[in-house]
Amino acid sequence: MPSLATTRMSSKGQVVIPEDIRNRLKLKSGSRFVVVGKNDVIILKTIAPLAMTEFDGLVSEARKQAKKAGLKPADISDAVKKVRRQK
Repeated sequence: MPSLATTRMSSKGQVVIPEDIRNRLKLKSGSRFVVVGKNDVIILKTIAPLAMTEFDGLVSEARKQAKKAGLKPADISDAVKKVRRQK
């Protein structure tokens, strides 16, 4: 069940997430968020690392799409080398 609380922003732009919400969502020090703001709405969405099974699925899908597009492993290596030279 969503809980409702109020908080304030500090002079440094910091906002405290109330303790009961932090506990319920199992947020720890160093938790990372995506922040979306539009008009008078601000949304914080936690960024959680993928489980290895989810990562494997993404890699598998990327390989399928690359094969469908006609990419070869050498094409990927060449693209990486090109980007690294630009730095």
